[in-house]
Amino acid sequence: MKLWGGRFSSKMNEQANHFHSSVSFDQRLYRQDITGSIAHAEMLGKQNIISESNADIIVKTLEQILADIENGALVIDNKAEDIHSFVEAELIKRIGNAGRRLHTGRSRNDQVVLDMRIYVKQEIDGICTLIAGLLQSLLTAAKEHTKTIMPGFTHLQKAQPVTLAHHILAYFQMFKRDYSRLKDCRERTDEMPLGSGALASTSYPIDRNYVKEKLGFSVLTENSLDAVSDRDFCIEFLSSLSVIMMHLSRFCEELILWSADEFSFIIISDDYSTGSSIMPQKKNPDMAELIRGKTGRVYGSLMCVLSMMKGLPLAYNKDMQEDKEAVFDAADTVKACLIVFDGMFKNIKFNKSNMYRSALGGYTNATDAADWLVKKGVAFRDAHEIIGRLVLYAIDKKVTLDELPLDELKNISDIFDESLYDAISVETCVNARNIEGGTAETAVLQAIEKAEKLLRDLKL
Repeated sequence: MKLWGGRFSSKMNEQANHFHSSVSFDQRLYRQDITGSIAHAEMLGKQNIISESNADIIVKTLEQILADIENGALVIDNKAEDIHSFVEAELIKRIGNAGRRLHTGRSRNDQVVLDMRIYVKQEIDGICTLIAGLLQSLLTAAKEHTKTIMPGFTHLQKAQPVTLAHHILAYFQMFKRDYSRLKDCRERTDEMPLGSGALASTSYPIDRNYVKEKLGFSVLTENSLDAVSDRDFCIEFLSSLSVIMMHLSRFCEELILWSADEFSFIIISDDYSTGSSIMPQKKNPDMAELIRGKTGRVYGSLMCVLSMMKGLPLAYNKDMQEDKEAVFDAADTVKACLIVFDGMFKNIKFNKSNMYRSALGGYTNATDAADWLVKKGVAFRDAHEIIGRLVLYAIDKKVTLDELPLDELKNISDIFDESLYDAISVETCVNARNIEGGTAETAVLQAIEKAEKLLRDLKL
């Protein structure tokens, strides 16, 4: 049944009808659609826009339709135009003319944006729960590795020694921001649009605040034109999801590198690895690679909706139907990636001895050697040049800085003395940076304490 058939003298072309239909994907909004319709029907009855008896039978029948869909007794018809048409047609089929009164005072334009706002709020809540779980996993690992020393990198070249805990807590900060970003997005999504009509609201004496309260929204949308044509909340949601995926992808890239034989920093569990069809020795980090690959898929969803919206005049345009598949797919992808990543990370074995040996190489203590000279009164630029020449000398001799005997150090600068050796041990290098946000164990423990408080505040 078409909700708009009275204006037309012929049936819609079959191919055009299939092209136009959205029920194949928007049927996942059936709960949100029926929930919104129940609140709308109750309001219509309360306001005497329709009789209380009509409102009661509409509500009871909608509740039964929801139950029938949930238990499989009612199968959504893929030939329907959309989920809204299907539900209304089923309602009319069951109760006749009373069902025809449900759509009084609303349009599919404000109905669909209501459904999407409810959906996005619910997805944000679910994704935030997954992020909170990942934050807990990261914190647990960080607490276990406050003394595990590893090389830090810039340009993928060894730079300075850090602890594994400090490295993991960097990702904790990223996902903490992701959590906060989603919560901010939820606040702007939490606006109730029903009552905006097609674009110009309605002449019926509806009670929007009643519907807002019934559906658990915080505020009402303030402009009917904006309400039906706004998809900013979808774009913001997709943007937040894209940043989450970027963070997951960066972490996966490091895990892929760390699992390679050249690093051998970690062993990814067999549960989250695959093999080769031809090379029997292979163990591939496919879960991490898939997450890295799916990041582009979520970016694509964001670009899809941004591009779709950029040239649309007010108010609703059919182009906006394209928001749903992008939002649905991105939300599904992010949830799957968070679940798999969390499981993979919790089962990783860290090779602490290899990390430590790697931190000893690459002259990661060179900056501390320069700082030692500065503390002896040498200007930093001069100290930088001296240590640069010292590193070049050590490279030529194929030794580390601390393996150079004192007499050879003095050939570079007579300021060097025995105290340098302790100053440039990797343990000293790490623990000398005892400032807030630094690598020292005491600073990292303080960061862990703050992270624990955050998770307590999130009631985990």
